[in-house]
Amino acid sequence: MGAMFRSEEMALCQLFIHPDKAAYTSVPSLDVCEAVDLNPDVNAFQRKFVNEVRRCDEMERKLRYIEAEVHKDGVHVPSVKEPPRAPNPREIIDLEAHLEKTENEILELSHNAVNLKQNYLELTELKHVLEKTEAFFVAQEEFGMDSLTKSLISDEQGQQAASRGRLGFVAGVVQRERVPAFERMLWRISRGNVFLRRAELDKPLEDPTTGNEIYKTVFVAFFQGEQLKSRIKKVCTGFHASLYPCPPSNTERQDMVKGVRTRLEDLNMVLNQTRDHRQRVLISVAKELPSWSIMVRKMKAIYHTLNLFNMDVTKKCLIGECWVPTADLPNVQKALVDGSNACGSSIPSFLNCIETDEEPPTFNRTNRFTRGFQNLIDAYGVASYRECNPALYTIITFPFLFAVMFGDLGHGLIMALFGAWMVIKEVSLAAKKSNNEIWNIFFAGRYIILLMGCFSMYTGLVYNDIFSKSMNIFGSSWYVPYDNKTLESSPAFTLDPNDSYIDVPYFIGIDPIWQTADNKIIFLNSYKMKLSIIFGVVHMIFGVCMSVVNYNFFKRRYSIILEFLPQVVFLCLLFLYMVFMMFYKWVAYSTFSTDLAYQQGCAPSVLILFINMMLFSSNEPEAGCKEFMFEGQGQIQRVFVLVALCCIPVMLLGKPLYLLSASKKKKKDVKPEQSNGSVNQGIEMQEQTDIGDGEPKPEAKPSGSGGGHGHDEEPFSEVMIHQAIHTIEYVLSTISHTASYLRLWALSLAHAELSEVLWNMVLTFGLKDSNYIGAIKLYVAFCFWALFTLAILVMMEGLSAFLHTLRLHWVEFMSKFYQGLGYIFQPFCFKTILEQEEKEE
Repeated sequence: MGAMFRSEEMALCQLFIHPDKAAYTSVPSLDVCEAVDLNPDVNAFQRKFVNEVRRCDEMERKLRYIEAEVHKDGVHVPSVKEPPRAPNPREIIDLEAHLEKTENEILELSHNAVNLKQNYLELTELKHVLEKTEAFFVAQEEFGMDSLTKSLISDEQGQQAASRGRLGFVAGVVQRERVPAFERMLWRISRGNVFLRRAELDKPLEDPTTGNEIYKTVFVAFFQGEQLKSRIKKVCTGFHASLYPCPPSNTERQDMVKGVRTRLEDLNMVLNQTRDHRQRVLISVAKELPSWSIMVRKMKAIYHTLNLFNMDVTKKCLIGECWVPTADLPNVQKALVDGSNACGSSIPSFLNCIETDEEPPTFNRTNRFTRGFQNLIDAYGVASYRECNPALYTIITFPFLFAVMFGDLGHGLIMALFGAWMVIKEVSLAAKKSNNEIWNIFFAGRYIILLMGCFSMYTGLVYNDIFSKSMNIFGSSWYVPYDNKTLESSPAFTLDPNDSYIDVPYFIGIDPIWQTADNKIIFLNSYKMKLSIIFGVVHMIFGVCMSVVNYNFFKRRYSIILEFLPQVVFLCLLFLYMVFMMFYKWVAYSTFSTDLAYQQGCAPSVLILFINMMLFSSNEPEAGCKEFMFEGQGQIQRVFVLVALCCIPVMLLGKPLYLLSASKKKKKDVKPEQSNGSVNQGIEMQEQTDIGDGEPKPEAKPSGSGGGHGHDEEPFSEVMIHQAIHTIEYVLSTISHTASYLRLWALSLAHAELSEVLWNMVLTFGLKDSNYIGAIKLYVAFCFWALFTLAILVMMEGLSAFLHTLRLHWVEFMSKFYQGLGYIFQPFCFKTILEQEEKEE
C-alpha cells in the first residue's frame, strides 16, 4: 500500500546488448522497462529488424488462414493453460517451416475438396436432369409424335419445314431466382418459337467453393434449327446455366442414369475419406494453433522493441534507452546477464543509468484490489511524476461518499452480493473473456462495487432504512404517554420530548419512531443536510492538507507558508467554524435544559448566523432567547471574517513577491565562468553503475519546477497572472464546492423517497387482500416491485450516485492538490500486448 502513496522513482537507463541472439533473448525479460524510440526520424521500413517483422507478418497471415479453415469446419480450438515462451532463433526457423508445410497441406486438401465437390455437383445436376426430363418425354409419348412434329411457326412454310424432321432440345439447370428472366430472354430471342419445360429441385445443392446452399431448376428447351440452338446456348452461358447431354432414347437415358448413380456413390465415398482426412489434419493443427499464435505475436513484439534501439558505429552493439523503476534495476541487470548466458554470447550485456531532464513516466504498482481505484484517478488525469496519489485515500472516501447518497441496507446488500459474487468467481469469469463492454466495466470495478455495497449497508443501518422501512432492533427511545381511548379518537398526536423521550438516544442511527412521524422529511432534511456539509468541509480540508506533501517533496516549502497556510486558515475560519456551530447547536440546545435561552425553541439557524457573519449584520432574537449561541460569538465571528479576508492578499501576492526577490538574489550570487568548460562537454558515457552495491542511483529529474506543480521559472507577470487565477478560483470554489456537497443530501433524500413510493404504490397493492386473490396480487406486485427496485433504485440510482461521487472526488477534492499532468508508464509486457490484440480482433 505504501507504493500507492506516490508514483515510483524512475531511472533512464542505457542498455548495451549484442545485436544478434543476445538481444532477442534479453528483451522478453525486460517486462519492467519502457523502451524509448531512438530512431524517431527513421522510416519503419528502414529499420534494422524490418525483415524479421515481415517474416512475423507472413507467419501471422498463414496462421489467420489456418484459423479460418479450422473455424470453417467447426473444429474446437482448446485454450492455452500456460502461454508458451517466445521461441529462440533456431525455433523460429522450425516454426516457419512447419507453418509453411501446414498451410500447403491444408491448401492442397481444400483444392482437392473443391474439385471433388465440383464433380459431385455436376454429377448430381446431371442425375436430376435425367430424372426430371424423363417425365417430359413420357408426356410426349402419351400425346404422340404429332405434337413434336408440328411447327412452332404459324405460316405454311414453317409447317412444311417442320414436317421434314423432329424438334431439337437442350437440357440443363439454372439458379431458381434467374428462371423468370431466363424465360423472358428465350422468348425474345426466338420470338416465341422455343418451348420451355422446367421443374424445381426439391433439395438445395451445395456450392463447392463457399459451401452455401443454392436452389436450382431443371429445364428443357425445345427448338427447331441450328441457328436457334446456338442462340439458346449463348443465353444459357449468359445466365450461368449448366447444360448437360440428354439422350433422346429412353433406354440410353436409363443406362446413363445408372452410370451416374454408380459414379456418385464412388465419388461420395472419396469425399467422405477426404473429409475425414482433412478433419484429422485440422484437429491436430487446432491443438497447436493458440500456442503458435502466441509465439508469433511475442516474436513480433520483440522485434518491434528492438527496432527502437540504435546500432553503434562499430555495428557490434545495440544501444537502447528505457525507463526502469529503480526498485527493479537489479532484476533488469540480472535479466541481461541471463540473456547473454542463455545464447552463449561472449560479450556481456550491461546496464548504465544516466541523468536526464526529461519528465519520467508515472508508475503506480497496483494489484487486483487497487487497480480499479487507480483507474478512477487516471481517468481524470495521470499523476505528474512523484506527485501524491489520491487513489490510496479514494479506497475509503469513494465508497463512503457513495454510501451517504445510497444509504439503504437492502439495496446495499444486493450490490454487495453482486460484487462479492464477481470477486469470488473472478478467475472463472476472467477466463471467459466476454466482449460485452458493459459487463467488462462492471467486472473491472468488482472491488469498488463490493465496497460500495458494504458501506451502503452501514449507512443504511445508520439511516435505519431497509427498502424504505425501519428496524426497531434496540428499542425506541420514545414512548406514547396516551391511553388507548385517546389514541383511537385522534388520527395523530404530538410527542413532547419532556413527556415522551427517555433522554437516552437510540443505540445507533435514527430512532425507528421517525418512520411513522408526519414531520419525518423535515427532520431528515435537516439531519442529512448538516451531515453533507460536515463531510464536505472535512473532505476539502483533507485535500488542502495533502498539498503540503507535494510542496515538501518538490522542495517548495515556501508554498507551505505562502499558499497552504492562508488557504487552510481561510477554509477553517469560515466553513469549519460553520461545522463547529452545528455540533455546538446539537450539544448546547436541549428540551431538558434549565436555561430557557438554550431550549429547543430558541436554537438559532446556523445558516442565518453564517450569513449575518459574512454580512456583518444581526437579527433581533425572540423574547427570552439569545441571538448568538455563546458569549462573545459576535466579536469572534468578526475577527474570523477579517482574518479570512487578510488571507486573500497573502495568497495573491505572497508567492509572486517571494519568487521575484529570490530571482534577484540568485542573479546577484551568480559569478561569471572563468573557464571555457570541460573538454568532453559531458558527452562521454558515465561509468557503469553497479546495481548491487547499494549506492544511490541517478534519478530522473522532472522537467520544470516541482514536476508540473509550479511556474517558478516563468516571468514575474506570468507568475502573477497564474497566482491571481489560482487565488480567485480557490476563494470562489470554497463556497461553490461546499454547496456542491449538498448533493449528498439531495440524492440521499431522493433515493429514500423513491424507495418509499415504490413500496407504497406497488408492493402495498398486493398486501391489501387477505384471501387467495391477495396471494395472486402479492405475487404479481412483488415481481414488479423487485423489477423496479433492481432496475431503478439499484442500477439507475446507483449509477447516478456513482457519477456524483466521481465528480466530488475529481473537482471538489482533487482540485485542492492534484495536477494530473503526467503520462502513464507502459512497460514491455507480453500479457498486455496479447490482451490488446485480442480486443482488436
